[in-house]
Amino acid sequence: MEKELEGKVAVVTGATSGIGRATALRFAEAGARVAVIGRNAQALKEVAGEIEMAGGQAHTIRADVTVQPIARRVVSQTVERFGGLDVLVNAAGHLLSGTIETTTLAEWDAMLNVNLRAVFNLMQQAVPHLAERKGNIVNVSSVTGLRSFPGVLAYCVSKAGVDQLTRCAALELAPKGVRVNAVNPGVVVTEIHRRGGMSHKEYKAFLERSKETHPLGRVGQPYEIAELILYLASPRASWVTGATYSIDGGRAQTCAR
Repeated sequence: MEKELEGKVAVVTGATSGIGRATALRFAEAGARVAVIGRNAQALKEVAGEIEMAGGQAHTIRADVTVQPIARRVVSQTVERFGGLDVLVNAAGHLLSGTIETTTLAEWDAMLNVNLRAVFNLMQQAVPHLAERKGNIVNVSSVTGLRSFPGVLAYCVSKAGVDQLTRCAALELAPKGVRVNAVNPGVVVTEIHRRGGMSHKEYKAFLERSKETHPLGRVGQPYEIAELILYLASPRASWVTGATYSIDGGRAQTCAR
């Protein structure tokens, strides 16, 4: 199973950090040619370098996936470069804190645009190419898509939307042989909370507190999520579609606390 994606072509968004980066590297190890998508040119160069040092092939595309023509270009450039498309992983994400009273329309739009609208747009652009090769889609959702949590209203709504988008698209694309699944991580050590405004001290305290809110007693690591994404993208999951897989140390089984 070491090279179970041999000959496959994958697009991974949010590939410059966290779960997206870990997934791009894991896919390359499994034999895939990977189009790595992100907004930071230097980080893209670094990821591509790691992939190539490991013997893989990478194509970097600096892109804001919330812009429709750019999303179309991401897909078309990948197909032009590698000759087709087998897997789309939507791992780009945006998180800001806010309640029903404090979330501004601008913050609402920013999270829905990155976390849901861009996912829909890329899926729509990729479908014709995925259908040609009986490919699949893996969306990175969240435990917040399955359970409600206070203080992250727009993020919860956006991830719940991703889950329903995943399920609906799975039914619609099944006749074409295209599978669609999602992963729902709990707290994972990435940069998303820091980018969302947490200070170093706040984030450290948040991770420590998360040991208590996750029944297994710890937070997750990006490579653990990447392994589940690889499974769902691989032939091992050939009869799995419309699934939203919890990978959260048991967090979704608990009451909010």
